[in-house]
Amino acid sequence: MPLRDWALALLANTAWAFNFVAGKEGSAQFEPLMFTALRFSVVLLLLFPFLKIIPGQMSTIIKIGALLGVGHFSLIFLGINMAGGVGGVAIATQLYVPFATLMAWLWLGEFMTVQRWMGTFLAFAGVVLVGFDPEVLKYWQALLLVSIAGLFMAVATIWMKRLQGVGIWQLQAWIAAVATPCLWTLSLLFEHHQLQLLTSAHWWQWAAPVYSALGATLTGHAIVYYLVQRYPVSLTTPLLMISPIMAIFIGILLYGEEPGWKLWVGAAMTLSGIGVIHARLRGRRRPPRPS
Repeated sequence: MPLRDWALALLANTAWAFNFVAGKEGSAQFEPLMFTALRFSVVLLLLFPFLKIIPGQMSTIIKIGALLGVGHFSLIFLGINMAGGVGGVAIATQLYVPFATLMAWLWLGEFMTVQRWMGTFLAFAGVVLVGFDPEVLKYWQALLLVSIAGLFMAVATIWMKRLQGVGIWQLQAWIAAVATPCLWTLSLLFEHHQLQLLTSAHWWQWAAPVYSALGATLTGHAIVYYLVQRYPVSLTTPLLMISPIMAIFIGILLYGEEPGWKLWVGAAMTLSGIGVIHARLRGRRRPPRPS
């Protein structure tokens, strides 16, 4: 992988790490579903010129929009709102990595070397160790929601891999177009006092959905789409496991979280696993299965 793509992956990780903070603060002010709707409203406003029909691809695009825009993100911000901090939620989001790796092997026929399986296991085991804390387990409902969100993202990632001739901004525009009306409807059905919350928010509280749109969606997920179009899913997804480690350090600084030795050992395992995955790998594909 060229140095440029490594830098892009680091940028995506950083954008996602700070998005946990934006989600925590934004969902507290606006309610989780409304915060998610605001996020995608900003994306739709900015990318509306890219909203054009793409022949032969719309069915897959709409499924990605529903699964990623509505399912994944609503569950993520519901979980963030329920949790006491951001570290545990950041850990649970990484369950999409083994989900995506297994699905890429089964559905796309991506070849998995022993080295790649070991690296993925080591990286994921490190993330699990970091999150294996009694304080985190107090919010098991939040972890369950975020784990399901990880499964949704894994499926959406596989569908992204199958797209052809769809630009990054076109895909993001359509995800926002699918998600925005659905999320506003869900918010009106299950949340209350939307108008009061909108009118009482200060400018710095509005910064949360704006950052989530610009940082996480227009930067982070655009980079992921770029990477999965060029590299195997089983190679790119473990690289993105740095974001929960970064989120934990952010939680220490902003929320006074106090992780112990598990943080340091788990972080070392995760980064080592990523190194194993990317050491002298050559892209190969498993022969397709007979139909």
